[in-house]
Amino acid sequence: MESLDSEKKLIENILAGNPDEFRVLINQYKKLVSHILFRLISNQNDRDELSQEIFIKIYENLKSFKFQSKLSTWIGRIAHNTCLNYLRKKRLHFYDDQINYQKDENKERNIRADIHEAKSPSFLPDEVANQSQVSSFINNEIEVLPIQYREVITLYHLDNFSIKEISEIMGVPEGTVKSHLYRSRKLLKDRLTTKYNLEELCI
Repeated sequence: MESLDSEKKLIENILAGNPDEFRVLINQYKKLVSHILFRLISNQNDRDELSQEIFIKIYENLKSFKFQSKLSTWIGRIAHNTCLNYLRKKRLHFYDDQINYQKDENKERNIRADIHEAKSPSFLPDEVANQSQVSSFINNEIEVLPIQYREVITLYHLDNFSIKEISEIMGVPEGTVKSHLYRSRKLLKDRLTTKYNLEELCI
């Protein structure tokens, strides 16, 4: 993440009307926005539209950013709220403790084929840890977790946000974030060990 001084300079340049500087901001934070969209929104076309909407909101509200948090936290909050508004309009639920078994069943055949290959004699366990299958298995299992767990585990492990920062992004108490993180890890571990019998893939 950028330092406070460089963030201030970047914002000053954007507010002064320099479009190239806003492109710099987009390039710096598009991965964060993409991570949140990917975990919360299933349709790719909707993700693309929402990504544009999020960066428009960032541009329109940048003058109100007071540096009371990191710029990344503020941007994450805008992305999170935009996704929640979309889910509400679609009458979809953000807080849901149910695993998405339909999505799970659609992927299971292909995943099991990959698992079988990874467990073959030519794929020793210590080699598996260095293969792309590892991230693929884990990512597929994260996708079928309850939606709020997906976001927490992604922000914490992929985007390296602290518990406090995730609390600010999601607008929930830190205790709730800790609870979601604990439950998401436990669900992920249970599914990787019992469903695929690959204990070495647990995070």
